[in-house]
Amino acid sequence: MKPYKNLSGKSTVAMYELAKDFIKIRFTNQDVYRYSNQSAGSAKVKQMKILAVAGKGLGTFVEANVQKLHDRKIR
Repeated sequence: MKPYKNLSGKSTVAMYELAKDFIKIRFTNQDVYRYSNQSAGSAKVKQMKILAVAGKGLGTFVEANVQKLHDRKIR
């Protein structure tokens, strides 16, 4: 997983991992969730990938748009 830049300094996101059809996100509480094209929709997963690379806005986006749309809690 790659460290999330957290440019705002207030994010609940710590790390992320990008794959072809999903994104895994490790939050600061150590929980890891996987959001896939099938569970959250490809447009939302694409947007999460853009925000992850940018290092800003991912936690807010997850909370507002896909919080319950993960397909797997890994830890």
